[in-house]
Amino acid sequence: MDFQGIYDRLEAISAPGLLSADEPRAKDPEDKKDKGRFGHAYVNVEAASLEEFLTVCRDDERLEFDLLADLSAVDPSKDDEEFWVIIQLLSVKQRHRLAIKARIPKDKPEISTSAGVHRAAQWHERECAEMFGITFVGHPDPRNILLPDDWAGYPLRKDYEFPTEYHGISCV
Repeated sequence: MDFQGIYDRLEAISAPGLLSADEPRAKDPEDKKDKGRFGHAYVNVEAASLEEFLTVCRDDERLEFDLLADLSAVDPSKDDEEFWVIIQLLSVKQRHRLAIKARIPKDKPEISTSAGVHRAAQWHERECAEMFGITFVGHPDPRNILLPDDWAGYPLRKDYEFPTEYHGISCV
């Protein structure tokens, strides 16, 4: 099934939290700041409904997204007020994929864990928590996996200032 077929199916079954589709497009020659949008098509989903949305994607007999291939985040810019949580789903049986974007505010970066729907989300969410400071509410094991427990800040945020020293060791 192609992206439009997947999106039509999600609309037909009233997938919880489905907001819109965003497909690649050419730049607008009239708008000098518009760079267009390249890459994969994705669906925008309400952050509060993400867990329900993933459950529907997994359990629907025509979608069968049985594999969470990736879960990450993006900090679009220092001035942007939101993070993007990006999820890539695959259906091995149906041989199709879906990219999902959920936006969460930087001033309260919380979203429900997806680990109850896809166990693979556990490691990805732990990495996002460390690198972006996103709290995955209900996560079964929120310990750090990459950084020491006393590390200050979140290295993948655009406003992060890399330390010059860590416990007497130069970082420059």
